[in-house]
Amino acid sequence: MEARPVKIFSSADTSRLRFITELIFGEMLGLNWEIVTDRRRLGKSPVVNYSGKKLSGSFTVRPSPILFEENVHVQELNISEWNGLPVLFHSDGGEDLSFDVFAASFYLVSRYEEYLVFEPDVYGRFSSSRSVAYKHGFLGKPVVDLWVKELARMLVRRFPSLAFRKNVFNALVTIDADEPFAFLGKDLIGNLGGFLHDLTSGSKNAGRRLDCLKGSLKDPYYEAFEFILQECVQRNISARFFFPVGNQTDFDKNPSWKNRQYREMINRTFEIFTSGLHPSFRAGIELRSLRAEAGRLTAITGKACLLSRFHYLRFRMPSSFRNLMDTGVKEDHSMGYSDEPGFRAGIARSFRFFDILRNAVTDLRIFPFQVMDVMMKDNKKLTPEASAMVISEMISQAKNVGGQFVSVWHNTSLLDTNECREWRELFKFTLDEQAL
Repeated sequence: MEARPVKIFSSADTSRLRFITELIFGEMLGLNWEIVTDRRRLGKSPVVNYSGKKLSGSFTVRPSPILFEENVHVQELNISEWNGLPVLFHSDGGEDLSFDVFAASFYLVSRYEEYLVFEPDVYGRFSSSRSVAYKHGFLGKPVVDLWVKELARMLVRRFPSLAFRKNVFNALVTIDADEPFAFLGKDLIGNLGGFLHDLTSGSKNAGRRLDCLKGSLKDPYYEAFEFILQECVQRNISARFFFPVGNQTDFDKNPSWKNRQYREMINRTFEIFTSGLHPSFRAGIELRSLRAEAGRLTAITGKACLLSRFHYLRFRMPSSFRNLMDTGVKEDHSMGYSDEPGFRAGIARSFRFFDILRNAVTDLRIFPFQVMDVMMKDNKKLTPEASAMVISEMISQAKNVGGQFVSVWHNTSLLDTNECREWRELFKFTLDEQAL
């Protein structure tokens, strides 16, 4: 006999409430659920009372207004601590759960705070330092998963017949090929200019450039890319690769999308791993550019452009994600910070994008990441040893909740040079650590 659905008794059935109920009860706990506004329809099912009314035998969570609103404004977050966890929308009125787990989870996962007025960084992005998670010291914890874990523990005590899904930890390696080649893939003028610069600046690259162009030496950037491919293939690692095909600018250093060597590299990777688009700096906010670049990638591979990660992690809520959907993209992998490790959306698993301005859930799936090589190496100036500690902690946090650990890497960080060799070892350490 199929288990009775959990019924959520509420004063109203809203799109915000349905979104977060499906995430928590459906995707995370593996339960059937139903929102009920008429108490006569409750029957004998386990009931979560998400209303201001008293309901005997139910599990009570006092509702906050946010899930019943249609606008966006600064919220009274009432941040506190409960069971050793930081919580939002705290209440203390004799409820079974002394904070609104639905409102708190919605606030973080929907990225509600990124719809509010904020001071952007130099690239127009929402910085980690602006987030409530950073300000209150819980960016490094998947608090939504931890809240739901506690909710499940309390629910099964009240309703012993409930059986929850057992979520299993998994890991995903993702690679941005910002600069696939150091010397190859450039036109004649580009290489002549580079060669002259090498000579006049005293750089040692002049000889290496000629050797690469003659084919007697591997291009160092491409060699690093092959190293990544080889490690992932040999270990049977789940990986995603993202390729830029926009026009060259001060922010975009990729070869022309028409370059033969680059096209071969893209096609070879697409044959081995699920891969996607790395939209240019401009395409992060401009639909016309995004469509053009998605079309280019499709022209190269003969496959629809279904995955994306924005270059520089430059996107705006909600327009950038609407643009992805308009282009046919089904997965985005941009949800993380360039300046801090952690859980930007407070959760260690993928989720559907909720457009707050339209109050509508979408089919676009967001895959958040926790760590990025250039964030640790260049932005935070961490050593490989210190970075290993950060990575181990993020893996541990994800494992604790049966979540997903996602890392971001660039081939230019993993060159076979004295400067980068320890970062290569860090990459291999990460693959080993996430496999334990």
